[in-house]
Amino acid sequence: MSSTPLPKQPPSFFPTAALDHAAAGIGAGIVNTLCMNPLDLLKVKFQVATTASSGGVGTQIWHALKDIQRTQGWRGLYRGLVPNIAGNASSWGLYFLFYNMLKKRASGGDLTKPLSASEYLLCSAQASAVTAIMTNPLWVVKVRMFTTPADAPGAYRGLWDGLTTLARTEGLPGLFRGTTLALFGVSNGAIQFMLYEEMKGWAFGRRRRRVEQEGGVWDPSVEKLSNTAYTLMSGTSKLGALVSTYPYQVVRSRMQNDPTGATYPTIPETIKRTWAREGVRGFYRGLGTNIVRVLPGTCVTFVVYENLAWALRRAAVAREGRVHD
Repeated sequence: MSSTPLPKQPPSFFPTAALDHAAAGIGAGIVNTLCMNPLDLLKVKFQVATTASSGGVGTQIWHALKDIQRTQGWRGLYRGLVPNIAGNASSWGLYFLFYNMLKKRASGGDLTKPLSASEYLLCSAQASAVTAIMTNPLWVVKVRMFTTPADAPGAYRGLWDGLTTLARTEGLPGLFRGTTLALFGVSNGAIQFMLYEEMKGWAFGRRRRRVEQEGGVWDPSVEKLSNTAYTLMSGTSKLGALVSTYPYQVVRSRMQNDPTGATYPTIPETIKRTWAREGVRGFYRGLGTNIVRVLPGTCVTFVVYENLAWALRRAAVAREGRVHD
């Protein structure tokens, strides 16, 4: 008995659709980092700080940026840019590669088939876990460069210097410090993408019905939503995921910034000491800055990603048309 043939699948620019999404993810990660590096730097600084900050979020951000610019110059605002680009570009590229491979497997090879919310959640969690493990050393170097002035004794001079110094002085445990917490952070990405995919599916469903009601032909290969829609959906999904999972980021940053493990040796001890010294507010330190930094960054990432993925699909469709001609 023969199996039911799959519907016609959207063409891809690269050999597989997953590679298209990986390329779009890399491009989105680079653009996001170039735009948001100063706020990313502040987020980490606030996370590892243990003293209370005065003033509102906007005031804290403004004074912190002015202080960095005054003491370290404009280059200080972009300290750690290379490991940040490497981390973000590789993370988004690998994530979208694995995520789309897993979605294809879950759909039985049919890229046009929508999945359930639980299937999106599982695919996102698996892709996030693999990506977190593979890119963890880049994040350790980034955190330490963000929290150490360039002229401080023992400061990393760059990405390669940070990785080699870390491997030489702390070995594999240093390179993968905070990995357990990064894996816990899988829940953040999984929740975000489940919400995002559900909202995107709903929006495309409405658009398809409208096109068909007007007598048009729906072609998923070339259709896209507006940048405003992508912005709203990505921002809303990220906000929901961020608020529910933020404390692990504070714990991870503190552990990664403590090379000897003297202050924050283990996850339970870090949680215990943070609670004892700062209470529940300690677990949300830097949240305001993180929201200011992450929401625009997320929106930039998804708008760039969706447009690049769409452009690659359009290029593949055009190329396919030339071949058939």
